[in-house]
Amino acid sequence: MKEIQAIGVYCSSYDAVKDAYRDAALELGELLAQHKITMIYGGGVQGLMGEVANSVMSHGGRVIGFMPHHLEEFEKPNRTITELHIVDTMHTRKSLMFEHSDAFFVLPGGFGTLDETFELITWRQLELHDKPIIFININNYWTPLKELTKNIFDQHFAKPEHKKFFKFVASVPEAFQALLKEPEPTTGEPVAEWV
Repeated sequence: MKEIQAIGVYCSSYDAVKDAYRDAALELGELLAQHKITMIYGGGVQGLMGEVANSVMSHGGRVIGFMPHHLEEFEKPNRTITELHIVDTMHTRKSLMFEHSDAFFVLPGGFGTLDETFELITWRQLELHDKPIIFININNYWTPLKELTKNIFDQHFAKPEHKKFFKFVASVPEAFQALLKEPEPTTGEPVAEWV
């Protein structure tokens, strides 16, 4: 795995979420800045996405956002970040976020978060990349998804070796620790939990 210089962050653009999720977003932004890792994201100012980006910037970090022009009607662009690119389509945004990221962190989010994350997992199944994908399971938000993915493997709708393509961790600091771990759990209690 190459050195991690930029991490794509996927999460909610909604504001009406619990404080535990906001706190995690702020913590993620602070740690990205401390580790001198550029944040790559969807370019909005709202919700957890905006919280992470603003936290990175307030701690002296670097943020690059990609927002499709049609989304400007629904989500206010964050014009305080290091670089904001207004692009033509969602497909372009997805492609640019993928290209600019060395790994991906997934905070709690909704259908858009799931769409973009599962596309990354599918691309990894197709051997289009080998970038780490880490779900940060704040407040057990992703636990039902973890159970669903376990069922996918148990029912043989995905190959056992694909389990290593994504991980679940319980906290923001553990997400950074997981990037340093081997792709398979070793002896003792693993930091990252595979399905």
